[in-house]
Amino acid sequence: MSILSRRRWFGLLGAGLMAGSGMASRAEEARPQAAPPKRSGGPEKRLDLSDYEPKSMLVVPETHVERARFPVIDVHTHISFAAVQRNGVAIGEKIKFLAEPSDLLAVMDRKNIHTMVDLTGGVGEGLVAAVQKFQEPHPGRFVVFTEPWYSRSNQPGYPQFQADAIEKAHRAGAKGLKVLKTLGLYLRQNITSGPLVKVDDRRFDPMWEVCGSLGIPVAMHTGDPDAFFLPTNRFNERFEELNHHPDWSFYDRDFPSKRELLEARQRVFARHPRTQFMALHVGNHAIDLASVSQMLDRYPNVHVEIAARINELGRQPRNARKFFDRYQDRIMFGTDAIPLPMGAGMPQQIFGDKLYEIYYRFLETEDEYFDYAPAPKPPQGRWEIYGIGLPDSILHKVYNQNAARLIGVRI
Repeated sequence: MSILSRRRWFGLLGAGLMAGSGMASRAEEARPQAAPPKRSGGPEKRLDLSDYEPKSMLVVPETHVERARFPVIDVHTHISFAAVQRNGVAIGEKIKFLAEPSDLLAVMDRKNIHTMVDLTGGVGEGLVAAVQKFQEPHPGRFVVFTEPWYSRSNQPGYPQFQADAIEKAHRAGAKGLKVLKTLGLYLRQNITSGPLVKVDDRRFDPMWEVCGSLGIPVAMHTGDPDAFFLPTNRFNERFEELNHHPDWSFYDRDFPSKRELLEARQRVFARHPRTQFMALHVGNHAIDLASVSQMLDRYPNVHVEIAARINELGRQPRNARKFFDRYQDRIMFGTDAIPLPMGAGMPQQIFGDKLYEIYYRFLETEDEYFDYAPAPKPPQGRWEIYGIGLPDSILHKVYNQNAARLIGVRI
């Protein structure tokens, strides 16, 4: 066979194969397709995410820690609140109490809680009432903090008035100052209207300074979780929480960014080195412990506590353990506990035995994959946490020694 005829033969053969392939494909397309196998459980079911409550099938050790290994100072609780609030700003001196001391003491004794710090003790007559109800009759068991008098912040002479009010509150028994996220996210130039007041507004400088001169700490809540500053959409890992509490979202509108809030707070830390600050909720940046570490390294007058953030710490247990090792002298125990009924809707903060047992389990054991809140569904994100198993030397500091030194509580 000549070269030409061989090439022609291969060409014809290739054309035939291609044609045959096309015919086979058309025949395959014409052939009835077999139906997919039916699910043994019946037709596919759809379930709303809000109704989804999966139960873990993981078999791992479970440790029930009924009492803390050492007496506890809970530096972050709310057993009183301002009675009148408008757009997130406390107005006036009236205060409401969320529980009776006897009811609180019963849980405290069961759970080895030596002291509860009521951060939201109010101002003026309300503060005096809180001190008289909790602190004076039960010395050492309850500690009350005062708050800024925001309802007068747009009046002439406010900086000096506020500094004087802190001194007066201290004489009445207040052991510290609590600054809610009101400053930066709710307080406005005309109290409830106008532009937002910045965290580092100079009118508050005398207030920070007088706390330093009196030797009382400032418990400061600035901003909120990063997810609250992002769109509430399918990419937000705390979608369910924000969908349930849409007013917690600070995305868009005229709110500053989370970064702007934290930078303003850091400027306050820098301007007032004599004042001791408690950056609440692990500095409100527990998802990034490297940045919290930078803050602590840069500002020796700053401490942190863990209230309502074991959900973040517990899903990074190795990283969290290193953080506790490194800053064991500057981390305090806190829960953000709120008695019912005000705590309803926030199961991670409802005051009671179950709440404290979860915190103790996180700190004292190396248990794996357990709930961070006493609730059927994780309220702050769809994940579980792991214990970090702190040694006694660090536990003792976190449970009481660090707070006792800062607040002046005798254990």
